[in-house]
Amino acid sequence: MTYVVIDIETTGLSRYMHKITEIAAVRVNNGEVKDTFQSLVNPQTKIPSFITRLTGIDNELVKNAPLIHEVMPNFLKFLGDRIFVAHNASFDYGFLNYNVVNEIENARLCTRKLANRLLPDLPSKRLEVLCEHFKINNMQSHRAMGDALATTELLGHFFKMLEEKGFKHPEDILKFEKLSRRQILANEMKRSEIS
Repeated sequence: MTYVVIDIETTGLSRYMHKITEIAAVRVNNGEVKDTFQSLVNPQTKIPSFITRLTGIDNELVKNAPLIHEVMPNFLKFLGDRIFVAHNASFDYGFLNYNVVNEIENARLCTRKLANRLLPDLPSKRLEVLCEHFKINNMQSHRAMGDALATTELLGHFFKMLEEKGFKHPEDILKFEKLSRRQILANEMKRSEIS
């Protein structure tokens, strides 16, 4: 299974009003990190102070960084046709898709949705909480590469859990992510009846 784990930092939560300040991606093949991509992005707008406090990214840091339209071709080449993975994938996908001419059509896998299905009793599914749960050391939380690497490690834990449930192939895992909790419980009951 080959996929790319992605994380972005932005000036806010709206893809229509706010801008990307950093993109990172980790290419993984059969559980092994093969390559990484990372770039700061000049958002051409003032970065709010609360974002700087959270990420450490300020206007000085990005003033000589490339613009988003300069970064996207290299990012898209790195992504290729591989599965697009992110924690809260609709956020990252939405921002990145908003900044391209042709829509990104890669299959998507969201580790937050997987967490909802695999760890329903964990009160929060935030990346920090999941890292603490699995004892993952995020070297630089709220920076794109730190979060992308932490998400990569998190996905490794999820793959082991999924394999125990009989979901091994990419198509099965992508289907599992879309199952409701009721469907997951029904599948588990069927499996226990068979074994």
